[in-house]
Amino acid sequence: MKDLDLALPLGKDTLRFEVERVTIEPYDLRAKVPYDLVMDRLTHWYAVRREWIKKATLMDGVYVFNNPWSVQSNEKHTTYAAMMRLGLPIPTTWMVPPKDYEEKPDLETTLVRYARLFELGEIGAKVGYPLFMKPYDGGGWVGVSKIDDEAALRRAYDKSGKLVMHLQKGVLPHEHFCRCIGLGPQTRVIRYDPSAPLHQRYLNDKDYLPDETLDTLRDITLTINAFFNWDFNSCEALYEQGEWFPIDFANPCPDSQVTSLHRHFPWLVKAKLRWALYVAATKKKLRLNHDWQPFFDIADKELPYREKLTRYAKLARERMEAERFEEFCAKHLAHLDEVAWRFFGTDRARHAVRAKVEALFPKHEWDTFTEHFWNELQIWRTEDAAARAAAAIPSQSPAKAKKSAARK
Repeated sequence: MKDLDLALPLGKDTLRFEVERVTIEPYDLRAKVPYDLVMDRLTHWYAVRREWIKKATLMDGVYVFNNPWSVQSNEKHTTYAAMMRLGLPIPTTWMVPPKDYEEKPDLETTLVRYARLFELGEIGAKVGYPLFMKPYDGGGWVGVSKIDDEAALRRAYDKSGKLVMHLQKGVLPHEHFCRCIGLGPQTRVIRYDPSAPLHQRYLNDKDYLPDETLDTLRDITLTINAFFNWDFNSCEALYEQGEWFPIDFANPCPDSQVTSLHRHFPWLVKAKLRWALYVAATKKKLRLNHDWQPFFDIADKELPYREKLTRYAKLARERMEAERFEEFCAKHLAHLDEVAWRFFGTDRARHAVRAKVEALFPKHEWDTFTEHFWNELQIWRTEDAAARAAAAIPSQSPAKAKKSAARK
């Protein structure tokens, strides 16, 4: 932000930007919040800050990444149900009651009246093996297990304790496992390997699928994000036999660290800056309430799935003001790519990498991983410079190209 040094003309005024961290501390509910925008990734896990964000949004008109009520209320279970309603190819998913319960005075009475015995093996057979057992509201792969047969299902369920679990049909084998990060109307599809160590899960593959196929995953991601009022989210999907199967897409606080994203990290920084600056400068209003009916109206039409998805994505782009956003970026942020390219070669950037490494890795690995992630950023700088240089070269007409070849 400092290097961008923005001074945007807005009517007769010149608009500048100030940035600071929000804090967790006591506050008066009537105290005016001085911000236009809060970029929130983690504080919904902290009740005081989460409730401050709600107050700021309700009373002071602050825009926040992401809508705090949506983040709090829409668990993975809700997202599966909603996207099934829209016709997305979500794998077969069942919810099962927990193995154990918290002790409460009326627990036994409640279970006797309402709980029904069920045959776990029969449910497993209906879902089909292999399947995945995972918490209905989980994150970070906590409590997820791959189940290959009934015996493994019973063992995993016995160990699940008080967690409420989903059983979901595995898409195995599959050709590609990808994560599509969405930030406003911006998306980035990255191949992903969940079996690798965290710093190696995001892969650097290119040209592994045609753009038309990747556009389908981008449309899925935009649809999900607009449906739930999420500015910032990621969609995990498996590609098999020409179809994307979304399997995990309630991630409104996705990986955002250089130690996870490495070579993809500069894209995230630039995308977040673009969307934040646009929202703050234009005083974009936060959509407080869900308005799902327009999506349902499309879902209820007799249309092929891909046509429905195209219409969902069009509606999503309209809600995200995509055309206006792109015009804003072209007019005011054309120099962002060059500024970011320079920044990620500075000592400031290297020190930031070092600080993150020291926060997450044991001391004896600090030097090794600082060098590793720094080198990844420099590879990005090389590739970025080459791509921007190629884009700056005007394409030749066939006649000019023929004359050039003749001269050679």
